Amino acid sequence: MADNPWDEKMDDKLQATVEKAQEGGKREWRLIEKLLMGLHAEQRRSRRWGIFFKLLTFGYLFGILAIFLMGKDLAQDVLVKEHTAIIDVRGPIADGEEASADNLVGALRAAFKEPKSRAVIMRINSPGGSPVQSGYVYDEIKRLRGLYPEKKLYAVISDMGASGAYYIAAAADDIYADKASLVGSIGVTSAGFGFVELMEKLGVERRALASGEHKTFLDPFSPLKDSERRFWQEVLGTTHQQFIDQVRAGRGDRLKGDDRLFSGLVWTGEQALALGLIDGLGSSSMVARDIVGYEELVEYGAKLSPLDKLIDRLGVSVSKSLASELGLSGMGTLR
Repeated sequence: MADNPWDEKMDDKLQATVEKAQEGGKREWRLIEKLLMGLHAEQRRSRRWGIFFKLLTFGYLFGILAIFLMGKDLAQDVLVKEHTAIIDVRGPIADGEEASADNLVGALRAAFKEPKSRAVIMRINSPGGSPVQSGYVYDEIKRLRGLYPEKKLYAVISDMGASGAYYIAAAADDIYADKASLVGSIGVTSAGFGFVELMEKLGVERRALASGEHKTFLDPFSPLKDSERRFWQEVLGTTHQQFIDQVRAGRGDRLKGDDRLFSGLVWTGEQALALGLIDGLGSSSMVARDIVGYEELVEYGAKLSPLDKLIDRLGVSVSKSLASELGLSGMGTLR
């Protein structure tokens, strides 16, 4: 029996439809494959550019680091020449600060020991600070001047040389300042607040347990007895007298007999010259050029590592994090 022509026609149409669907599916897969290949290629390009920019950034950073290293070598070469050593006394004189006794004493020893340094200048811009830290530096200056009597030490005050900063300056051979510099403030202070009456108004009870009758006498939340006030005033007076004695020992008969000298007042450089607190008006450059005779200034002191300098210059927190990850990060107050 012959096949039905109608069935054959339907089979052909069905076959054509299947083939067309298969062809469409292939095109779709080709499109998907092409899209995936494009995304992959884009990712590869992005990755290559990312690597390029990272290498460029590291190259830039290491280039700057190399410049600092070269600069360090050049600075060392300068030490071969005769020069005037300069040490900065900048900011509060306190433990952990730039002008701590540890930093200043180390710089002073290096400057005095260096045979090519013909004199030492302390360039001072400080409001003062700890009497203990100032006393350490004062005593070390006296010791070094005794060990190297041929090498003069000059103190040059810029904006301010007050309190503990003047304490240190008094140990120098001579002191210079600008006519408008602030000089002096020879005194001691201890300041705080008392909150006793405020606590009473608020209904707050202070509970301080201590062993020793006067252990909490400086507690701002407890009343200050008259006997404790007198005692603390004696402590401050003793410290003040130590300050006065050291200034007298350093300045000698150059001090004029003015009763206000040790009252805690501060003077301009011009006034300080008339009172004998300083020896002349001038800058560090002037002293090096006209007094010492060696205009070349070489700084001594705690130096940052090249990486620390790089981080400090760039001021970028990412760089600081990088250095951290790499492990390369290098009583009263005198007033």
